[in-house]
Parts: sequence; C-alpha cells; structure tokens
Amino acid sequence: MARRRFWKVWMALVAVAGLFGGVGCRSAHDLKAERDCCKPPNFNCCTIPDVPVPKELNKVSLPPYIVEAPDVLQIDAIRVIPLPPNRLEPLDVLYLSAENDFDGAKITGLYPVDPDGTINLGPRYGGSVRVADMTTEEAQKVIQDKVRGFAKLATVTVSLAQSRGVQQISGQHIVRPDGTVSLGGYGSVYVAGLSLAQVKQAIESHLAKYLYRPEVVVDVHAYNSKFYYVITDFAGNGEQVTRLPHTGNETVLDAVSLIGGLSAVSSKKLWVARPAPTECGNDQILPVDWCGITRKGQVKTNYQIMPSDRVYILSQPLTKFDTYLARTLAPVQRTLGVVLLGGSVQNQFRNNGGGNGIGIIAPIVP
Repeated sequence: MARRRFWKVWMALVAVAGLFGGVGCRSAHDLKAERDCCKPPNFNCCTIPDVPVPKELNKVSLPPYIVEAPDVLQIDAIRVIPLPPNRLEPLDVLYLSAENDFDGAKITGLYPVDPDGTINLGPRYGGSVRVADMTTEEAQKVIQDKVRGFAKLATVTVSLAQSRGVQQISGQHIVRPDGTVSLGGYGSVYVAGLSLAQVKQAIESHLAKYLYRPEVVVDVHAYNSKFYYVITDFAGNGEQVTRLPHTGNETVLDAVSLIGGLSAVSSKKLWVARPAPTECGNDQILPVDWCGITRKGQVKTNYQIMPSDRVYILSQPLTKFDTYLARTLAPVQRTLGVVLLGGSVQNQFRNNGGGNGIGIIAPIVP
C-alpha cells in the first residue's frame, strides 16, 4: 500500500511538472497538434509555414538593405560644382598657373583659400591676397594685378579645383533618430526606410538645389539597425534576452554559440519565432531539432536567421517545477519556522523557570 501510494504521488508530481513546464508558451514540437490547432476557426495559434525556409546549406541573399537609425553611411562626393555665379569661400581650393613670372618662384599648383578668405602667393609676390566672395574671374583679375606688381609681364590663370562642399558631404554620416543625415551647410536629407540606391537619389536631388549636377557614392559604414534575439528561459528565474547584430549569414547553431551554448537549466527544446505581419493572424514558429543539428550534423532545422527573429530556448520542466514549488512553499516554511521557534523558546523558558520562578540564577552571597 505504501509503495502504491508513493507511485501515485510521484505520477501526480510528474504531471504537475509537465503543466508548469509548458506555462507561458507552447513547446511548438508537436507538429500534428499544431496543424490541427490552426485549422479553421482557430487561427490564433502557432503555425509552421509551408514555404521552403532557408537553412544552413541553402541560404538566401537578403533583399536590398534598408537604411534605418542608427546606421552609419559612408558618403563620397564625386562631382560637387557650385551653381553659377560661383562665389569663392574659405576651404575652397584654387588651381593657379602663371606665365612670365619669376623662375625662382613659379606660380603653379593648388592654393587653398584660408579661413580668413585669402590665399598665400608667397613672399616673392607680396604674401596673401583676399579672394573670398569673388567669382573665379574676379579672383583671377585680383591675383594677376597682385603678381604684376612684381612681374609686369605675368599672366595668371585661375580655376576652381575643389569646392568646400566636397569636405562637407564626404565622410561618415550617422542616421539620426528622426531618420535624417546631415550634409553640413547643405542641410539634412531624410533617408530612413530607403535602399542605398534610393538614398543616393535622395541626396543628389537635395544637392541639386545648390550644386550643378551633383554626384555622390553611398555605402553603409556600420550596420547598426538590424538585430536578432536569443531568449533563454531560466526555469522560473526569469528570462535572459541577448540582442545580437545581424550580418545575414547566421544560423540557429551560430546564434546559440554566440551566447556560450545552452545553460545548465536549458532543455533541448528550442525554436525560432519569426515576426509576421499582424494582418496574417498566425505566428511563424520553426521548431529546432537540437540533437539533430549538433550530434548528427543535420541541416533541416538549422535555419538561417533573419532580422528580428527570436530564438527561444526552453528550460527543463522538472527544474522549472522545482523552482515554482520552492517559491510556493517558502512562505509556509518561514511561517512554520517562526511558529516552531516561538514554541521552542516558550518551552525553554517554561522548563528553566521551575527553580526560581523566572529562570534567572540567584546571586551567590559570600
């Protein structure tokens, strides 16, 4: 009788453990039950897509990258020519070429416009000459007059070699929380939700207000907006969420390896929860055969991870049951401990109080 009662209690505990092990989410491993559940009119349960899912040996290339905050874009200016009339500004670069100047101090090459709006011709030609806010023709006349003060037959040719707009546009630009990138003095351009080709077109269209037929090259310097998540259930002691950057080549095995493998309380039950549009009405759950992809080298459930996927690792049911049971019994144990301690102290005082009434030893008189 005692043995039969023991086995009944044990089976009841196992049943309760299975109940607690499934609290919160379905296991998503009984495919037949899942498919039956998803038949009309029950459309709000887990479903297994019938379309082929990319796996380890048949990975797919992702669609064109969509720029979002806080990606970092690398923008290079190919053609930046200010609209006429072009007024020279600090940080512009002029190309000067002269004839009939001094042999020992030839004027030829690139001359940057300093922040004070001048270019330095060197001590042989009187130092600096101011060219800011002038057209190239006006700057050429002023420079030639300056040079002819020292070489009367000199002829100077001036052209714009580089505009300050190249320095403002070229470089790394972070996509701000409002979805825009800053182009310095040329303002901001909204790029969130666009592909790289569309970003290039948007930037060039914006620059066309200030420049003549602008041309830029756009690439992604840092991919900061695409992630996937690995969620580990710690058997009633919370769930750990690890966010990992998405590179387009990860599989389930890669995702688990990046968090150091399964924890001590994890079971071999895990799945990939793939986000689906709300209007679809169904969840996309991809069950993973952990023993198959690790011990047997099978690839049929080693799925390719997509952006925003959730890899969920379920805990061991008995461990979770033990946690819930300990949490439930803890208040009872504390209450019983206080009651027993109080009774023990009361009995001790009662037993020690038989000699002098209150259990205090009388002082010894010499």
